[in-house]
Amino acid sequence: MSTGDLDQIFDETASQRTLAPVAVASQVGLMLGVSLVTVLVFNILRPNNKIVYEPKVKYHVGNKVPPKPSDSFLGWVSPLLHTKEPELVDKIGLDAAIFLRFLRLCRWLFTCVAALTCGVLIPVNVIFNLKFVKKDDRDVLSMLTIRDLEQSNWIFAHIVVTYAITFLVMAFVWYHWREVVRLRRDWFRSPEYVQSFYARTLMVTDVPKKLQSDEGLRAIFQSVQVPYPTTSVHIGRKVGRLPDLIEYHNDAVRDLEAELVTYLKGGKIGKKRPTITNGGFLGCGGEKKDAIDHYTQKLQRAERAVEEFRNQIDLRKPENYGFASMAAVPYAHIVANMLRRKHPKGTTITLAPNPKDIVWSNLAKSPAEIRRKQIIGWVWLVAVCFFNTVPLLIISLLANLASLTAFVPFLDSWSQNSPGSFTFISGVLPPAVSALFGWALPIIMRKLTKFMGAHTHSRMDRAVVARYFAFLIISQLIIFTLIGVIFNAVKQVVILVGKHQSFAEILRNFKKLPDTINKTYIEQASYWLTYFPLRGFLVLFDLAQIINLFVIFIKTHLFGRTPREIREWTQPPDFQYAIYYSNLLFMGTVGFFFAPLAPLVAVAAAVVFWISSWVYKYQLMFVFVSKTETGGRMWNVVINRLLAGVVIMQLIMVLTTGLGFGFKTFKWVAAVPPILILLAFKAYIHRTFQPSFRYYIPTEEELREAKVHSQRGDTVGNRLEKRFGHPALHSELFTPMVHANMTALLPQVYHGKIQNVQTKLDEMGGQATDARVVAGGIKIAAVEERDLEYDPALYQRDRGDDWDTRSVSSSNLLADPKVPYAESGRGSPAPSKIAGYDRYLASGPQADIEMARLDTASDIQPLLPHQQAPGYFDPQAAASRSNVDLGGYGYASPPIGDPTTPLMPSAYPNDAYREAPLHRPYPSQGYPSQTSLSRYSPQSQYPPQQYPPQPQYQGQSRMSPQRVSPDSYFGQAPAPPPGLGDSGEQNMAGRGAHRMA
Repeated sequence: MSTGDLDQIFDETASQRTLAPVAVASQVGLMLGVSLVTVLVFNILRPNNKIVYEPKVKYHVGNKVPPKPSDSFLGWVSPLLHTKEPELVDKIGLDAAIFLRFLRLCRWLFTCVAALTCGVLIPVNVIFNLKFVKKDDRDVLSMLTIRDLEQSNWIFAHIVVTYAITFLVMAFVWYHWREVVRLRRDWFRSPEYVQSFYARTLMVTDVPKKLQSDEGLRAIFQSVQVPYPTTSVHIGRKVGRLPDLIEYHNDAVRDLEAELVTYLKGGKIGKKRPTITNGGFLGCGGEKKDAIDHYTQKLQRAERAVEEFRNQIDLRKPENYGFASMAAVPYAHIVANMLRRKHPKGTTITLAPNPKDIVWSNLAKSPAEIRRKQIIGWVWLVAVCFFNTVPLLIISLLANLASLTAFVPFLDSWSQNSPGSFTFISGVLPPAVSALFGWALPIIMRKLTKFMGAHTHSRMDRAVVARYFAFLIISQLIIFTLIGVIFNAVKQVVILVGKHQSFAEILRNFKKLPDTINKTYIEQASYWLTYFPLRGFLVLFDLAQIINLFVIFIKTHLFGRTPREIREWTQPPDFQYAIYYSNLLFMGTVGFFFAPLAPLVAVAAAVVFWISSWVYKYQLMFVFVSKTETGGRMWNVVINRLLAGVVIMQLIMVLTTGLGFGFKTFKWVAAVPPILILLAFKAYIHRTFQPSFRYYIPTEEELREAKVHSQRGDTVGNRLEKRFGHPALHSELFTPMVHANMTALLPQVYHGKIQNVQTKLDEMGGQATDARVVAGGIKIAAVEERDLEYDPALYQRDRGDDWDTRSVSSSNLLADPKVPYAESGRGSPAPSKIAGYDRYLASGPQADIEMARLDTASDIQPLLPHQQAPGYFDPQAAASRSNVDLGGYGYASPPIGDPTTPLMPSAYPNDAYREAPLHRPYPSQGYPSQTSLSRYSPQSQYPPQQYPPQPQYQGQSRMSPQRVSPDSYFGQAPAPPPGLGDSGEQNMAGRGAHRMA
């Protein structure tokens, strides 16, 4: 190769390193056209495929039905425009509403950033290029970037704009953080949350072996002297391999159903029985078996194994986790907040998640096992990052396709003969390959996070967002840029070697490496200008769900679908918040990264955020549901990553300034202050908003009016054990189901006698249906076509918190929605007014009955002293509890000496020693000793320290007022009031006399 040829190659590659306007324009035009076609297809398919595009209109929980869109061409647009956030919170839940709020934040934030950068920086860049850059060294897009300004003082205009962007982000984040805290505060006080049993439950993990019992859990809470005792506790029980056996059984049912439906497709026997190959490798070798017989035998073995294991399981063996319920929701949050940084007896006490959110297989793992799996998981993550450099190398080569023409003759001839197609492919192919390789990464991240021991699915989602976002930043931005730098540096060395330059000259060429780095990541803006149009198209493609329809069509017409698959497919799918949040955060970070470097990237990001906000609003209103409602718990995670994206933008400006002027000039210091400002702002919002975001912080009035549940009500029905027991202990096994027109063919599939029976399917809400009992006792149910779609009523049962719903409805039957404390000083709720109560009182005393209180069973208390349970009330411990200061945790605490502050419900001292309903005055009834009893009234204006001395009776010691729960009945019993004797007969007469007074 001659020197002239090498000079020509050098000139060509130098010009091809600039931005490629034709490639960017071709990608934008292609994605715009395909997106318009996708929206058109969606509008055509939507009216006739509502089970795909509007499943939530049919399947919703309670009265949370979304507004029904019309069947007109754009009939879905009007509900999107007119449905505002308060209605969204009610209809789709707070998780979905906060996701849409994050999208609104991003779309308006990047609209402002795009307006600022395009209005200020583009004129600066254009004027500088027209004045100081030769015409042959610039093109339309390069004039709009900072590429040629890095060694000019004009770059300080870009630094000033980064200050403005930083303050814009801070203003937007502060405003939306404040609104999210308001939404969370309202959610904590909503009936849906307050009536949930898990909302007043605490989860205890890492319980030491010697405390792995119910009594041990009580001792743990007693040791920390919390102001409110528990109403019930439950230590987890070992279930062994039972969950794996149930999963193995249900997988066998699915496999058998698939083989039967394929073989009996259309109500006709297939020409050839299905087979399966056991063993072998990649389809070679192994033993071929009849698939139906294989899965039938597998199912028989699984059923016997589950039954035997359930009969042999020893539920006396405890696990290292447990749960404790509190009397009221505010009490649970107060205790959890107080213990958030403490580890009593080595345990960790947090608010209990919804039982449907728990990853039960991880909950029982020991800390040592979790640490071991975390180490292995991080090793796998590093390995995935390393192997991901292979597709990144391919993407980088495709992104620099024009530069390869100097070395690859085929590409050179292609670019010469058909420049249009060459630029089109070079603009479209890199982001398409990137999207293809990035499809599996979130799935890998989620599996690794579960392997590493996440206790809940929501915790898993937050970890996936954090790790996947970091992975995208490291791989797609940092490594991708480094590959480009290495590629350009190697190319320069090859050219110099071809020109027969000396080794010293080649080394001197490396002095240009800072300039190469600078230009490389700036020139890569062209790749991101092709990336964002693809992301916009993928958002609209997600709206049309064309792949979903195609897969269902193929599976239905070629293989057949089982009744179970059809029923599951008709339900609204779960929204993958972790994946969507991660992709949005990555787009936001790229937008910030290039906002001061190439403002058009910020414009592209703003456009995609606007498209996403409307598309995902439709998806969440009509298609997707939240797997488990967490009340927007993901918010602080995504906002922290958004702020990290702004810090990356500032670091890039520091790097650009330092490489342009040299770090010895210290001009790069001008770009450092925004980083420090952002760190201070992060600390401020954490201190200001985080406590109210994480916990329900009640006011004094809310504490007084909180719905208080009794200990007896929680323990009698074993509510805690039933609600937080391992689901494997009560989950039903799948029953094989086939279409009704296939059951007549079962005698031709199975040999031997087949019996017709009726069976109840738990999958269909216990509905009775015809079934066939084949050889081995396997029941195969027949499902009529009318029952294929999921029953909306059954969906409401499964989606709702069934146990909480039943318990709330049963308690509300005999109690008011709000249970105030009686004016006469009761520590327990006032009597409820059930049907016939007033008529009963009006009829007067009867001769043959004692005038006992007519009320719910939850208020019945023993007449004899109760043995104190470990971990509950005792006078010495309660005396110390009265000194607990809640002010340090953000809760209201009555100040000493302030006669205007009423007592908290938990601090009423007269209820600490009750043992029988002997002297419990009601607000509507009079008592002889009303004056003395009124001293204990919450409405009397005495703080705890100012109650007048009480008369001492025999057997009663002088004690300080106690801060205990209204439902804590343990400790020494009080003496009867004056006028009542000590014998049982006088007690009984006293009760009747009190009632008649």
